[in-house]
Amino acid sequence: MAFISFLEISDFFLLLSTALTIYVAQYYYYYFTRENPLPGPFPFPFVGNLFQFYFQFKGDAKNFYEYNHKKYGDIFEVQLGGRFIVLSRVEYADKLLTPSTKNPHIARLPYIRGLEELGVQGKGLLLNGNYKTWKYNRQFFTQAVLSPKFTNEAIYWTNQLFGELEGYWNKLFLKEEIIKENKNEIDFIAWLNQYTNDVIIKLLTGERSYSMAAYFNTLSDEKADYPSAIVNDSIKLVKAFRKYLLGFIMFLYVPPFFRHYVPFFKTKADDLIQNVRFINNRLVEIVKKRRNEIENTPLDKSLPNDMLTSIITANTPRDFNYTKTVGGEAMDRPMTDSEICGIIFDGFLGGTDTTANTISYIVYYLAHYPDVKKKMVEEIDGIFQGDKTRPITEDDFQKLRYCEAIIKEVSRVFTVVPTLIRNTAKPDEIAGYKWPVNTLFRINANGIHYKEDYYEEPDKFNPDRWLSEGSEPKKLSFLMFGGGLRICPGRKLAMVELACLMALLYRKYEIDLVDMNAPLNVESGGATVCNELLVKIKPRN
Repeated sequence: MAFISFLEISDFFLLLSTALTIYVAQYYYYYFTRENPLPGPFPFPFVGNLFQFYFQFKGDAKNFYEYNHKKYGDIFEVQLGGRFIVLSRVEYADKLLTPSTKNPHIARLPYIRGLEELGVQGKGLLLNGNYKTWKYNRQFFTQAVLSPKFTNEAIYWTNQLFGELEGYWNKLFLKEEIIKENKNEIDFIAWLNQYTNDVIIKLLTGERSYSMAAYFNTLSDEKADYPSAIVNDSIKLVKAFRKYLLGFIMFLYVPPFFRHYVPFFKTKADDLIQNVRFINNRLVEIVKKRRNEIENTPLDKSLPNDMLTSIITANTPRDFNYTKTVGGEAMDRPMTDSEICGIIFDGFLGGTDTTANTISYIVYYLAHYPDVKKKMVEEIDGIFQGDKTRPITEDDFQKLRYCEAIIKEVSRVFTVVPTLIRNTAKPDEIAGYKWPVNTLFRINANGIHYKEDYYEEPDKFNPDRWLSEGSEPKKLSFLMFGGGLRICPGRKLAMVELACLMALLYRKYEIDLVDMNAPLNVESGGATVCNELLVKIKPRN
C-alpha cells in the first residue's frame, strides 16, 4: 500500500511539474513572439514584473517608473496585471490625450475582473471604462462643481474650516511659551490630510466630518467640542476611503489566483472588498437622508449648494435644464442612488489626498527656495494689506497669480499622479508602432515634465516660467490634472483650495522645515503621497 501511495504521489508531482513546464514554455513563447517587442524589465511567469515592483521597489510606482525610464528610454514596457506600454514623450501620447469626442482611446482600462470583484467596475468617473455611463456621470459632476455657487461654497468652507484648524493649532503649538520651549513642531501632512477630508466631505455631501477633531483628540488631553460618537463615526469613513486609495491597485496588478488563494494577497484583497462595501453602505445612507430632506423642503425654499444636493435635484422639478444629451440620447432622467454614490466616491478620492499632498510639497519647496517664498509673501501681503483674519474672497483668489505659478511648478517637478493610463478602443498607430485593440498605455507624466524639449532648464525649480510672456508649455506637456477628455473635472476646485490655503497659511504664519536636509518622505501607488512632513510653525511678526 505504501508503495502504491508513493507512486500516486510521484505521479502527481510528475504531472504538476509537466504542467508547470508547459505553462512556463508557453509563457515565454508568447513573450518572445509578442507584437512590437520593446525594452523593459524581464518578466517572470505568473507574476510578470510584480516581483520587481513589490520587492525591489517596495510597491513604489514613482521610483519604479523613474528607474525604468532612465534605463530603457522614452518608450518601454512592463508586465503588471497585463502588458503596459510606457510613453514619456508628448508626441507619443498625443493620440491618447486628444480632447475630442471622436478620440476612441478615452477609456483608462478595459474590463478588469479585479475591479468587478472590488465592486467599482463601470461606476463613477475615475476607473469607469464605459464611455456612455462615464460621460453621463461626468456631465452631472461637472455641472455641479463648475457652478458659481459651488465655487463660493468652496471658498467659504476653506475659510471656515481653516479657522477650526487654527483653533487646534493655537491650543497645541502656537502659545508663546510653547514656541519659546521649541515645542511647536507638527506633522504638517497629517493635519492637512484631516483638513482636506473635512473640506471635501462637506462640499460633496453637505455633511460635516470631524477628521481634524479626531486627530486633535489623539494629541491633547483637552477634547474637541464635538460628541465623541459623532467624531468616531465620521473618521471611520475617512479611514475607509484612504485604505481604498492606497490598496485598490492590488486588483489591477495582482493575478486573480493570488488574490483568491495565496494567503498574503487573499487577506488584503478580502479586507479591501469589505472596506468598499462599508463605504458604499455609508454613502447610500447619506444619499437617502439627503433625498428625504429635499423632498420635505418646499419648492420655493432654497437648498444647500453642496454637490450631492445638486446631483440629486438635477433633472427634477428643481432643475431648470432639461436639454442635455449624452451620445445623442436625452439625458432627461435623474441619477440613481448607485450612480450618485459612484460620483461622490470618486470625488472624495480625487479631492482629498491630492490637495493635501500638493500643499505639503509646496511647503517643502518654499522652505528650500526662500527667494520664491519671499516673492509669494509679498504678493499675499499686497492683497490683504496686513489683515490676517478676514475671509478670503473669490476676488482675492483671482489675484493670487504667483501662488498659482508656484502650484504649477511644484506639480511639474513633483507630480502627485506620476502616470496616466489609457486603453486603445480600436487598432491604431501610436508612438510609431501599430497596436491592437485593448493595448494598455501608461503616460509617464513625471518623465514628460522633465524633458528639455518642453521646458527650459527642467531640473530648475522656477515658478517664474509660468508668468513670462508666452510661458504656456507645449500642448499636453503639463499633466497636473491629466489630459484629454478625461482631464480632472475638479481642477478649478483644486486650484481654489490650494491658492486660498497658501494665502491663509503664509499671510499669518512662518513655516519652516524641522530638518532641511531630510528628503520628502513619500510612497507612491496610484498617487504619490507624503507620509510625514515635520515643520515648525509660529505667527509672523
